[in-house]
Amino acid sequence: MTPPALQINGLTRRIDGVPVVDAIDLEVQSGAVTCLLGPSGCGKSTTLRLIAGVDRPDAGRVRLGGRTVSDGRTFLPPEARGVGLMFQDFALFPHLSTARNVGFGLTARDPARIVDLLDRVGLARHADRYPHELSGGEQQRVALARALAPSPRVLLMDEPFSGLDNRLRDGIRDATLALLKEEGTAVLLVTHEPDEAMRMADEIALMRSGRIVQRAAPYNIYNQPTDLEAAAFFSDVNVLPGTVRGALTDTPFGRFLAPGLPDGTEVDIVFRPQHVRIDFDRQGAGPRPTPSDGTPARARVIRSRFLGKESLVEFRTDIDARAVTATVPAVFLPKPGTALWLSIRRDRCFVFRRRGRAAHVT
Repeated sequence: MTPPALQINGLTRRIDGVPVVDAIDLEVQSGAVTCLLGPSGCGKSTTLRLIAGVDRPDAGRVRLGGRTVSDGRTFLPPEARGVGLMFQDFALFPHLSTARNVGFGLTARDPARIVDLLDRVGLARHADRYPHELSGGEQQRVALARALAPSPRVLLMDEPFSGLDNRLRDGIRDATLALLKEEGTAVLLVTHEPDEAMRMADEIALMRSGRIVQRAAPYNIYNQPTDLEAAAFFSDVNVLPGTVRGALTDTPFGRFLAPGLPDGTEVDIVFRPQHVRIDFDRQGAGPRPTPSDGTPARARVIRSRFLGKESLVEFRTDIDARAVTATVPAVFLPKPGTALWLSIRRDRCFVFRRRGRAAHVT
């Protein structure tokens, strides 16, 4: 059985006795893209430096293609590990042309490899230009070609798209992903942007306070988050607090099942704004509509805003003055104070035991 291109076990790094990377395990297969996702300061970039050999771990093991490059007895320097590195500032040599930048990492000059990579990143006619003559997107592609030139088994990318204009970013991400798949390189990409991770990754490793709290494919990590913080990291969420009584908890939208939790357990019912349904044809002063999904609750508009692709409407429920936010994929700008009936998709709700952690909620 072919070993993973990258395998780390129990990787730990402490600074002043505080673990900034705390016993993490991770595998990346050849040809796969794994995104190490999390907020600033959670240990993502430190993990990359430990894998590259730029920093030395306090414990744990790093294996590349089945070969141990770092453990309690072995520590190979970066140049002996055969990994590619790509950073957010691109780190191009200003005194070298595009072609010479790409060829810098090759142990022997290989004009055919340089020409091939420049052609594949669309920069063949810029081979003689210098970095200051290139746009930000072009510099990013030069940095990618340089990182791939030695055909590394593993490519480590640290926020490589963060300095690009938003309108260019998606196209460059897609072109980069296509080239990485062609090369069959195992990629570990560090990012703090959920959208980027969802767009790029075969698997996302969500990191928090130095630990990986969840690993899954993008669809699964979005639709089956491990806790409230994980759900809230990928999008705004609505949170309805409740207390379990007889495996049920009461909310303005009716009772929710909380199986396996003892009476008295405090829980949060979590759902995203796009999963709030608004009864557009029935004003809230009328009778409660027949529920199509869960129990409708009457709520009054606080404010509404059009965001271009959708409208964001903030409500407050009549029952307990709970704030609820909904998104509508159209222009929908009801006046403040308008009463409407709301329901939520039960199949898109999460029930989490409350842990007292802060999260970004609507």
